[in-house]
Amino acid sequence: GALLVSERIDREELCGALSPCSLSFEIVVENPLELYSGAVEIQDINDNDPVFPSSQARLEISESVVAGARFPLESAQDPDVGINSLQTYQLSANPHFALDVQTRVDGSKYAELVLEKELDREEQRELHLVLTALDGGSPPRSAHVQIHIDVVDANDNAPVFNQSTYKASVRENTPSGTLVAKISAYDLDDGPNGDIVYSFSSHTPAKVRELFTLDSATGELRVKGHLDYEETKLYEIYLQAKDKGAVPGVAHCKVLVEVVDVNDNAPEVTVTSVYSPVPEDAAPGTVVALLSVTDLDSHDNGSPPLSAVKHILVQVSDVNDNAPKSSQDSYDVYVLENNVPGIPILNVSATDPDLGRNALLSYTLLQGDPTVGHIFSINQENGTLYLLTSLDHEDQVEFSMMVRVQDGGSPPLATNVSVSVFVTDINDNAPTVLYPHPNTTATYTDVVAPGTPAGHMVTKVVAVDADAGYNAWISYTLLQATDSSLFSVGLHSGEIFTARQLREDDAPQHTLVILLKDHGEPVLSASATVSISVAEMVKEVLTDLADVAPANDHRKHVTFYLILAVILVSAAFFITMLSVGIFKCYKWRQSKELFNSSRSTLYRTPGPFHHIDAVRGGFTPPNFYHQVYLTTDSRQSDLLCKKPFTSSPLGSRQSTMRNGEPGLYHQIVGTASRLPTPAE
Repeated sequence: GALLVSERIDREELCGALSPCSLSFEIVVENPLELYSGAVEIQDINDNDPVFPSSQARLEISESVVAGARFPLESAQDPDVGINSLQTYQLSANPHFALDVQTRVDGSKYAELVLEKELDREEQRELHLVLTALDGGSPPRSAHVQIHIDVVDANDNAPVFNQSTYKASVRENTPSGTLVAKISAYDLDDGPNGDIVYSFSSHTPAKVRELFTLDSATGELRVKGHLDYEETKLYEIYLQAKDKGAVPGVAHCKVLVEVVDVNDNAPEVTVTSVYSPVPEDAAPGTVVALLSVTDLDSHDNGSPPLSAVKHILVQVSDVNDNAPKSSQDSYDVYVLENNVPGIPILNVSATDPDLGRNALLSYTLLQGDPTVGHIFSINQENGTLYLLTSLDHEDQVEFSMMVRVQDGGSPPLATNVSVSVFVTDINDNAPTVLYPHPNTTATYTDVVAPGTPAGHMVTKVVAVDADAGYNAWISYTLLQATDSSLFSVGLHSGEIFTARQLREDDAPQHTLVILLKDHGEPVLSASATVSISVAEMVKEVLTDLADVAPANDHRKHVTFYLILAVILVSAAFFITMLSVGIFKCYKWRQSKELFNSSRSTLYRTPGPFHHIDAVRGGFTPPNFYHQVYLTTDSRQSDLLCKKPFTSSPLGSRQSTMRNGEPGLYHQIVGTASRLPTPAE
């Protein structure tokens, strides 16, 4: 079990600048079978000297440069890491310059000359300095570079960058030539002294120059080589701008380029061992295979994700442990009414993941409702549901049933599927006229006074349609009239209005034929005949009615008694209403006096009537609710009918009218819209 070194280890060759440097391995132990992961960390020793790119460096510095100016120097490189890497720089003693050692984001060091005492070309034309790079080893290793400084006459104005630090981010798979950042500097001088040339600073590492390129004229920094997030996550690039003067002015800036990781490494799956076959009823926790997975990228779930596939063949023996499973827990089927018997309307689909007889399925229709078995049938082998009879939407709208799907195992397993069949309406019912009643010998005549203005509602045609939805939406049009210019009918309401003011020369009797059409396809229609009499008062109407009656002495007496009864009823009604009004005024005066005498009790007089509740009359069925709403003009009265449950506003109105008592409806409409006939 001893782990030995088989050859000489060079940490710099294996890992480069990465720290810590580790080598991973896996160990398989048998009997019992176990998998262990291990790692060996390669520790660094100080076996490399710092190295400068060149043994000499030359600088040209104008004598006009003020104290505090900085001049970057070439950086030394040390392949060691940690304390053994490059730690500091030292500068030979001189009266003009000091050394400032800076640290990059990645921990590396670089040095800058800082002018402490201004130069004087007439006093000293050149300076010779020695820069020493030291690592942190014990003993430390070092490297030297000779720095030759020429003191020259320089420009009055040096270039100036818009910002000292630029930041950019670029994906590691960015193609060559992609723009990373654009630096910009300006120089106040004219001519060549104001022309700026961009370049890398002298201490920019060679690796950075291989990966990035800088346009000397535009300052555009672009990708040149292949960036790898797994190798370097951040690049600190130092750039400079020089003018073209005899003694060029120099400005420096820094560009921080963050490399964004992309999912360019797929997971690596290693299969150590596979055990097969495995029984289907094996206990949870049974070992099937030993796997290990690694991915060199950062974080999780790349976009788009990369994957690795390892195929492991595991043979499993089957038992009947799966019930049939339907693709849907429930089905909703819509069938047009008046269908052809024997048509298929649904295929119940189910699957069973078992094998052989355990996956052989049969379909049966559960007989919850006895009528379902007479109307529907299902194929036991393929689950096709058939409709045996023709359906009628007006008879029954919905059928509910259960289908059992059972496999052939022992014991068998089964699943129940809910099926709802909805009968869709077609336009097979024409509108039915409720008022005026088409199948009666009695004559209903509506009365309108001469001189009635335009827009006055005379009467209303009421009809229903046994269909639903748009098939039951009725429209009313005037098909025929004694005088077509005198009356108009509401398209959707059936209300008949005066189209113009009645004149004295208009005919006294008018017969209107109203065409009623639904909105189905095809359109079905019906017609209603309305009689309207133009009369000044009740006496004229009764006279007209008497004229058309047969000449019989007995009927004349009956007509006289009916007229007398109408007059008496009208007089009683007037006296009753006058009494109610006097009583209300009396109550109002009492409440007012009570309020004036004691302000501790607030009393508010009742407002005018807005509607009269005609419910609880005792003569309507319990499921029929009706109200009569009366406005100040009784001719504008209308009837509102409601049921406890309706499927739609239109269907509610039609169903309610359909279930109401025709006699009651005619009585209310007659009271609100016309005078009673002698027969009534």
